[in-house]
Amino acid sequence: MNTPSKSEFVVIAGPCILENNRGELNFEVARQLKAIMAQFPEVRFYFKSSYDKANRSSVNSYRGPGLEEGLEILKEIKEKVGVSILTDVHAVHEVQPVAEVVDMIQIPAFLCRQTDLLLEAGRTRIPVNIKKGQFLAPLDTRHAANKVKSMGNEQIYITERGTTFGYNNLVVDMRSIPMVQSLGLPLIFDATHSVQLPGGAGETTGGNREYAPLLAKAAVSVGCDGLFFETHPEPEKGLSDASNMLPLAWVEPMLKTCLALREIIRNEPDYVNQSKLQTV
Repeated sequence: MNTPSKSEFVVIAGPCILENNRGELNFEVARQLKAIMAQFPEVRFYFKSSYDKANRSSVNSYRGPGLEEGLEILKEIKEKVGVSILTDVHAVHEVQPVAEVVDMIQIPAFLCRQTDLLLEAGRTRIPVNIKKGQFLAPLDTRHAANKVKSMGNEQIYITERGTTFGYNNLVVDMRSIPMVQSLGLPLIFDATHSVQLPGGAGETTGGNREYAPLLAKAAVSVGCDGLFFETHPEPEKGLSDASNMLPLAWVEPMLKTCLALREIIRNEPDYVNQSKLQTV
C-alpha cells in the first residue's frame, strides 16, 4: 500500500499547467522545488503540472500542450530533474499512456464520480489521487475510492479542495480531514484550489492566494497527511490559476512552518476516535 507512514508527509506541487511548452520555466520550477524538498527528509515529493486543463472557465483560455507533447515534457522533467511526477487525466483513453510516464495519477474534482475513469485509473496499479468534488460530502469519497479498489489498487489518496455553495466562492470544513481519514484513506489538503473564486473574474477563475498558507497551516494542525499547492515564479503571469498559485518564494518558509506544526501535534490524541469510543 502506498499510504504515507507516520514519518512521511506528501507534498504535491508545481505550476498549474505546462507553460511555454519545452521552455525553461517548467524545468526551473521542478529543480527549485526539488532543492527545497531536499531540506525536509520526511517529505515525499511529487512534481505536478497539467498537459491539458479540460475544465477551463472559458473556451478562450489556454489549455496546455496536449496529451502527446505534454507527456514528453513531463517524462523529460522526470528524467533530467529526477523527480516523481503527478498529472491529471480527463478521459479514459488518456489513463494508460499517462501511467507509462507518471508516478501518480490524479482524478480532477469535477470527475470524481466518473466510474469508467476511476476503474481505468485503478487498473494501472499506480497510486491514484482523487480530488474530492466541490459538491461531495467527505464520507462520500469512499464510493470513489471503492471504484479504484475494485480493480485491486489500494494506493489511494483523497485531496480536499473546498466545498462550493455557489456565488463564486469555496469554503473548507477542516472536519473533512479526520472524516476521510476515518475511512482508512490518507488526506491531502489542496491549499491553492481551496482559495479559488470559481468564475469570480468573469471569464476566468479568481482567487485569494494570501489565504493559502493560512489554510495550509490549519490543515496540518488538524493532521492532514500532505499538502497540494500550485506554484509559479511569477503567479500573476501564469496561464492558469494566476490568482491563487503561490509565489515560488513562499514555498520554503510555508513548509518550514507547516512541518514544525506537524511535529508539535505528532503525539496529540486522536480525539475523533476517542469520542466514538465514548459513545459506543
